[in-house]
Amino acid sequence: MRSYIIRRVLSLFPILFLVATIVFFIHHIVPGDPVDLIIGEQALPADRARLAEDLGLNEPVLVQYKDYLGKLASGDMGISLYDGMSVAGHLRERSGATLLLACAAMFISIIIAIPAGIFAAVKKDSVWDSAAMLAALIGISVPNFWLGPVLILVFSVHLGILPISGIDSWTSLILPSVTLGAALAAMLSRMTRASMIGELKADYVTTAKAKGLSPRKVVLKHALKNALNPIVTIIGLQVATLLAGTIITEKIFGWPGIGTLLLDSIGRRDYPVVQGAVLFISFAYVVINTTVDCVYKAFDPRIRL
Repeated sequence: MRSYIIRRVLSLFPILFLVATIVFFIHHIVPGDPVDLIIGEQALPADRARLAEDLGLNEPVLVQYKDYLGKLASGDMGISLYDGMSVAGHLRERSGATLLLACAAMFISIIIAIPAGIFAAVKKDSVWDSAAMLAALIGISVPNFWLGPVLILVFSVHLGILPISGIDSWTSLILPSVTLGAALAAMLSRMTRASMIGELKADYVTTAKAKGLSPRKVVLKHALKNALNPIVTIIGLQVATLLAGTIITEKIFGWPGIGTLLLDSIGRRDYPVVQGAVLFISFAYVVINTTVDCVYKAFDPRIRL
């Protein structure tokens, strides 16, 4: 177990290096001169040259790449072109709100999806099973950029019981977390149902029933434990996906997280912050996936690297 985790963690570094490299070169492949976008095409040549020197854009690409990796290794992501604040400072300031939203969405999806999936599996082919899967299909089909405004219209505009935007109180978290977690809950409930149906047909479940164990103990203690591996995998992958999925949801609800920062920085042509935000989301995705692999190993010792 320990050697597996060590090898899995060590495999992080080449992946993170590759992610950082891709982000850097995509930033340079995108059409348009950052200098023109920042100060305009009508700027004086001297001003353009000074800004290019300040940004390090007058150096060859490979030299810029080397400097970029060196600064990144030391935790330096650069300075915002908009307000002069460090990119790392912007990310620290906004990451808490994004993580809070992602965790709340995941919590809502888990407390809805896993019980629904278990219930649908136990009541397989019944009207309850059909209703649960129909709800899951609707949840997967409805995009969050449509669901968010609808929830705002119903609960904020017409009923007036929940705030539209901001992060003033815990009630501000309800609508964005439901919007973000709805699709995940639908996917997770279907996965739970499929995994549980497979386990309930296994021989050890028949043996447990023959020994006189209660149906509740058979389902929750035996079948669910063995059905958790694919469920944990989906949860881990979706936690990472939620960090990227918060971008649209944060913008809809005015949530002050990484997603809003990224979109605002794109509008301001603040490329260091855009690059830093993309790196943050990419790194988080890779680290969370590695963590999921380690948790998966804890559930199933047969897993090999």
